[in-house]
Order: sequence, then C-alpha cells, then structure tokens
Amino acid sequence: MGIVLGDNRYGKAEVHLVRVDRAADRHALADVTVSVSLSGELADVHLRGDNRNVLTTDAQKNTVFAFAADGVGQIEEFGLRLARHFVASQPAIRRAVVRLTEQPWDRIEGDGGPAPHSFARNGTCLRTAQVCGTADGVEVGSGLTGLTLLNTTDSEFWGFARDRYTTLAETRDRVLATAVDARWRHRSADGDFGTSYRDVRRLLTTAFAETYSYSLQQTLYAMGERVLAAHPEIAEIRLSLPNKHHFLVDLSPHGIENADTVYYAADRPYGLIEGTVTRDDAAPSMMDW
Repeated sequence: MGIVLGDNRYGKAEVHLVRVDRAADRHALADVTVSVSLSGELADVHLRGDNRNVLTTDAQKNTVFAFAADGVGQIEEFGLRLARHFVASQPAIRRAVVRLTEQPWDRIEGDGGPAPHSFARNGTCLRTAQVCGTADGVEVGSGLTGLTLLNTTDSEFWGFARDRYTTLAETRDRVLATAVDARWRHRSADGDFGTSYRDVRRLLTTAFAETYSYSLQQTLYAMGERVLAAHPEIAEIRLSLPNKHHFLVDLSPHGIENADTVYYAADRPYGLIEGTVTRDDAAPSMMDW
C-alpha cells in the first residue's frame, strides 16, 4: 500500500484592511477581510522541502494591501483582480481562491445632514464574496452572513416523524427565527455586483416575511426560489439557516399566565437547515463552497 500526497493548498488568511477614500470632501470607507488560498505544483515543498514554487503568505498579504491602494470597489471585483493576478504571475499556481468579507459602516446623520467623514458600524449582516481563478477562467460568488430574521407568527411545525426519543410537541403557531448564511454563484464574471447584492438581500428578507411556513426547509426553498426567479444571472444559491429556537417560558410557578408573550431565546443547541436551490442547467461549480 503506497502513501501519496493528496489535495493541498496554502495561503494567507484574514488579511484585514480598511481603506479610506479621500478623493472628495465626503469620504468613503471600505472595511474588508481577505483570505487567499493557492494550489498547483506544490508537491516538492511537501515531499522535499523545496520552496522554489512557494509564493510566501507574507507576499500574498502585501499584494492585498498593494491592490487596495488602487481602490477596493465591489468586493467581487477586488477578488477577481487578486485571483487573476496570482494565477497569471506565478507559473506554479494553477488555482487561486479569494474569500472576502465586508463589514458595512453607515454614515452618521448629524443635525445638518450626513456627516462627511464620520461612520457607525452597521451590525445587521456581513457581505461576503468568493472568487476562484484558474488558467481556464474565473468564477464569482457573492453572499451574506448573519442576517437575523424573525417572524412572530405564521409558522407551524407538526406531522413530523416520531420514534421512542421524540419529545417535541407539535405546534400550529410558533416564533420562527434564523440567521441567514447565503452564498450565490454568478453565471458570469461581469455584472453590477453591488446592485445584485442589494436586491438579493431584499428578496431573501421579503420571502422570509411573506412565506407561511410549515417548516424551515420550506422557507429555505421559498427564499432561494424567489432569488433565482428574479435574477437569471445567478446559477444557484446555497442557504444555511440555523433554527433560533424560542421556547415559551412556564410562568405558572409564579401564578402568572403566559399568553404566548414571554419566550426564552436559546442559543444552543439549534437545528441547522441547509440546502441549495439551483437551475437544472447550471454548470458544476469550480469553487469549494
């Protein structure tokens, strides 16, 4: 039985940069974390310690900062620039994957209107992107994480399978809450990624609000279906929805009737519902989702 080197990659993780655009009196801010992963002809470094094909992770970090000096723009576009650079500039590198997370900041509203150079961190969710580049082309994915949504009603859960360990009671009315992690793959590397992102986020939110839910799985599909129906440029969307359980508190020991008003919001354990909504003609993905 032989022993061989399997799939491998390396890179610089979580390069955090903040770029201030001072081109006008009204400053702009970009707060982005970038992770780079490179793979290719790297067997020699693993098997013999030969580093001639290794672009140092320090150089990768410096590249991220240097490219940011020319502007960040939409994070998908920034990822495309980086992925194409690493593949084109390093003969041994066959594949570059760039993952990006953007922290949004809101301009502070003063008495006289928006402040020109003051910001408050926005905690609603993080914007994400992933770009995969090879010698044959590139693939672009967008996403978001931590979008917390809650319906106080219009959700049921009953008729589920039972075994000897089942204790959960059926319910015809419950609080349904989740923190959406969504990733969607574009058919092309060209497009208005900013406009697309804002509309996909809107569609995910409205689909959650407008779906009468009999399960979180049903809600997941409704959210993905709405995005694909409105955006033909998107090939697929992958959703991860933790079920943020809200349990009715028993106040009877205190002589108080709890008329479906006071809940305990449990953080763990939680149900985790995951799924992909895709087009039947979607090409296989190049990326490690």
